[in-house]
Amino acid sequence: MADGRDADADPGTVRPGGRTARVRAAVLRAAGDTLAEQGFAHLDLADIARRAEVGKTTVYRRWRTVTALVADLLTDMAEQSLPRTETGSLLGDLTANARLVRRTLTDPRQGALFKAVIAAATCDPKTAEALHRFYEIRVEEWAPCVQQAIDRGEAPEGTDTHEVIRAVSAPLYHRLLTSGLPLDEAAADRAAEAAAAAARAGAYA
Repeated sequence: MADGRDADADPGTVRPGGRTARVRAAVLRAAGDTLAEQGFAHLDLADIARRAEVGKTTVYRRWRTVTALVADLLTDMAEQSLPRTETGSLLGDLTANARLVRRTLTDPRQGALFKAVIAAATCDPKTAEALHRFYEIRVEEWAPCVQQAIDRGEAPEGTDTHEVIRAVSAPLYHRLLTSGLPLDEAAADRAAEAAAAAARAGAYA
């Protein structure tokens, strides 16, 4: 194609540069704002184009569907998330992870956005697939911290590094979505301590 895009690529998956990158950033920002403010049900490509001050035809041609746009938004969020923190100890690293998750979920915009996407994922397979991919990217980013702990002898050989990272965030999402309990730093620290203790005891081996 003349603009260098792969005609066989899924909508929203090509990483553009220049003006196209600015258009993508504006559209994804508008989509995120709409999700946070109004939820998935109110996402409309024409409205997103208006909010982003981008031509409607451009949005329809690039993303085609709302679910493709949400998938691209989640991919961008995963790529823009902060890298892992390495403190030199299993508990320190898991605490850093838990506090990062907690800050994200309590952010007025990000927390509302995640609630909207999670709600949509329960009934839309493509959104669910995009959400799963987002979390796997983040788990992959932090799993090396657990492997380093195994190498230091803090956790037994054969420990599932990915499961340990998932165990850190699980209680925080539970608080966000179901319990109504405060999602404070103490809750984040407890989640990290519980995951670290379970890992040291061989629960994930």
